[in-house]
Amino acid sequence: MSILTSPRGSRRLGTTFARGLSLLGVLGVLAVNCAVAAPAKKAPATAGKKQLGKSGFTLQDRAGSLDAEAKEYLGNPKTEAAVKKALKYLADTQNADGSWGDSRYSSDVAIVGLCALSFMSAGHQPDRGPYGQVLRKAADYLAKNSQRTGLIYNPQAAAGPPMYGHGFATLAMAELYGMTRRSDLRDRLEKAVSLILTTQNSEGGWRYQPRVADADISVVICQIMALRAAANAGVPVPKDTTSHAIEYVKRCANNADGGFSYMPTNRGSGQARTGAGVLALIVMGERGSDECKRGLEYLLQKPPGSRDGHIFYALYYCTQACYQAGGKYWTYWYPKASEYLLNTQRADGSWYDGPGQAYATAMGVLALQVPAALLPIYQK
Repeated sequence: MSILTSPRGSRRLGTTFARGLSLLGVLGVLAVNCAVAAPAKKAPATAGKKQLGKSGFTLQDRAGSLDAEAKEYLGNPKTEAAVKKALKYLADTQNADGSWGDSRYSSDVAIVGLCALSFMSAGHQPDRGPYGQVLRKAADYLAKNSQRTGLIYNPQAAAGPPMYGHGFATLAMAELYGMTRRSDLRDRLEKAVSLILTTQNSEGGWRYQPRVADADISVVICQIMALRAAANAGVPVPKDTTSHAIEYVKRCANNADGGFSYMPTNRGSGQARTGAGVLALIVMGERGSDECKRGLEYLLQKPPGSRDGHIFYALYYCTQACYQAGGKYWTYWYPKASEYLLNTQRADGSWYDGPGQAYATAMGVLALQVPAALLPIYQK
């Protein structure tokens, strides 16, 4: 479960991940919880050292990673039961074409991507186990709605800005490709990445539409995480692109309170975008930056469930950010986040937020499953 230490290793990640999951299967979190109790292996000589790969992402190894993960897994039978109940809800409400959605975002590719990620985060794979068909249909839906330009988008169904949907859908497609090695997904993933690369603006960011325009931090982080997942799966991502994106994210950091703003010219801080900004900096090797450190301290003042923007969006990003940071940030955040989710889950296993139940339920599962680290994008 340790992160890879070389770009070559990142190209093997999907295969390694798929093999690992084939052993875990539907045991999901429980199997991981047992596995991490094994004796820690001797740390390699490079452990703890940063290595900047050709992809432009910093890949770090952790000394004694098994022991570290055992300590960081703060889940319990209640959170595991909540995840199981939520996934059953999602499986029961999937549309015949592989999509989800019970609001104006019905059949949006972003919702499909997030729902697919939620099943994978619990150890499920396409065409295997009780949810194999659910994931295969979701993968087929994303593939079907991949345009010749590379944009993953269903104009007849989507209500959200195209680049939001494209970012989440590309992230999901990268994880699906890493597990299945489907050639059709590889081709579409490469085109999706190419679209992101060619639409980055001079500031280093992206905006709502698939063209060079202005930028905002929420869309930027969607593309950064998609590129990171694609790089993990073996798709080349230029270092210049990621370095430029780092510069944009840092310009959104506020010196006054440590939070992150929507744009560099808009200095209002917010919980959700701070979590997103911190996460992006950490996965790009900027854990020691002042912007990241101040952002983490800001999150300690904003507990999970705060009415500071979109709650489930914040849970999704802040939980990942605090897990990557570890230590006091993780032990502060996750117990509170899981308590909030347990208290707000509905009887049918769902959660609700503005974009609908499918969206909120997927986000709830993804937040609870962060410490299981079954998704490559969640690993340290």
